[in-house]
Amino acid sequence: MTLALQEAKRAAEIDEVPIGAVVVKDDEVISKAHNLRETLQDATAHAELLAIKEACEVLGTWRLIGCTLYVTLEPCPMCAGAVILSRVDKLVFGAKDPKGGACGSVVNLTADDRFNHRPEVVEGVMAKECGEILKAFFQGKRKRQR
Repeated sequence: MTLALQEAKRAAEIDEVPIGAVVVKDDEVISKAHNLRETLQDATAHAELLAIKEACEVLGTWRLIGCTLYVTLEPCPMCAGAVILSRVDKLVFGAKDPKGGACGSVVNLTADDRFNHRPEVVEGVMAKECGEILKAFFQGKRKRQR
């Protein structure tokens, strides 16, 4: 999660919402990414999707079996869907997202037994640190808008 937080800080430095993601397999970092929605003007350029895409390229397969995805914020429905569809074994996230989280906050896609894959989910890892970087970012945005 420390590496995911570093990625979140990189996002904040370029005025992106500070969310970072890291994919690990066999104790090796396969990929890491941060939000790039504003930079790329791409609604799908979430940290999780970018990290999953890179991990697929590195491993040469769309099936991320044996992989763990670490992300600083609870994934949205789009990203939770990508976790399920890419067969990530384990999802570890920091802060909950009460307005858009799809792993227990608003909906719980990752626990829905109608899907053919359900990753193990661990929530709240370094939640305080993950939440603080988001809080500081949005406070700064509001101050600059005044």
